[in-house]
Amino acid sequence: MSIKTYPASPADGDTVGEIHAESWKAAYARFYSGQFFEEAVHDRRTKWARKLAEEQDTNTALLATLDGRPLAFSYFGPSPEHPGSAEIFGFYGHPDGWGSGIASALMTATLDRIRADGFGHVHLWTLRDTPQSRRFYTKSGFTESGTVRTHDYGDGNPLPQVEYELRFPA
Repeated sequence: MSIKTYPASPADGDTVGEIHAESWKAAYARFYSGQFFEEAVHDRRTKWARKLAEEQDTNTALLATLDGRPLAFSYFGPSPEHPGSAEIFGFYGHPDGWGSGIASALMTATLDRIRADGFGHVHLWTLRDTPQSRRFYTKSGFTESGTVRTHDYGDGNPLPQVEYELRFPA
């Protein structure tokens, strides 16, 4: 088993979109109604080439492959909420890679890159009612900050999110 990570480019947009869509289908279907969910999955599948092109000077996307197949990505950059900190805006794994170790390898590469970019602190948000992701972030060294917010993904049904944070040793 070989896991590799590399920076994603706009040319990887379809690959990132496929991972995002399949992850959403597996993890979030229970939170949304059918029509909205179908549209949300389609948006995640199709937005990434444009997003990676538009934000390549400010944010970074990393792809992780397992035996040559891309199965996970992270998307991060400077935090708009915490100046001087980084934020992981997205961290998604295709269900075919769940349990393989690819997510842990990608998180290590992501945190290494964030630290190399000069950040001493990183945070992220995850849905409160996703115990699998919450366990993963804790296992990766993150702790809950104590901050909870609601976020409306566009269906008029705000969902509670929990903030996780990690400080790098000086």
